[in-house]
Amino acid sequence: MTGARLDVMADSRFEVRALDESTWPAFATLVEANNGIFGGCWCIGFHAEGAAGSAEANRDRKLERVRAGTAHAALVFEGDECVGWCQFGAPDEVPRIKNRVAYEKGVTDLPDWRIACNYAGKGHRRQGVATAGLAGALGLIAGLGGGRVEGYPEDAALVPAGFLFHGALSTFERLGFGRDRQIGKHRWVVSRTVDPG
Repeated sequence: MTGARLDVMADSRFEVRALDESTWPAFATLVEANNGIFGGCWCIGFHAEGAAGSAEANRDRKLERVRAGTAHAALVFEGDECVGWCQFGAPDEVPRIKNRVAYEKGVTDLPDWRIACNYAGKGHRRQGVATAGLAGALGLIAGLGGGRVEGYPEDAALVPAGFLFHGALSTFERLGFGRDRQIGKHRWVVSRTVDPG
């Protein structure tokens, strides 16, 4: 679904587009405006290769993945400005989740898809951006055949917004995810099934 626009919610001011080469410039502008995200990660940290030693190397790694079609995200636009995103992928695309040791102790079957990062840019938090991103990711996943989707959010009441790498538990629950098990002090494994779209 190259650069496709998706309806997130009927009354939403946001549009969601897939991350690809056509939307890369808007994504890059948001990342650069937010200090490279979490100190220069460029949303590469959950991929198999992980973050490199510099923001520039991480940017290059991410762009390489985008060009190869091995990086998935729902980008949230307000007008022409990208204000957030929700990264997703199959487990082999985004294997490096937080609390991985605890996660692997209780895993029985891997999901079809993982929600890795759910991010709203500075000045756009607590305005529905993360919800729009997650809803957009679920829409893109439906277009890719659907399946069981896992997320690893934290209780936002107990964790500062700047450290919610995987997103807020309340956002996932609002979009139909159920709690499976706890894998960290404030982190949960949540899941839901997405029908093909």
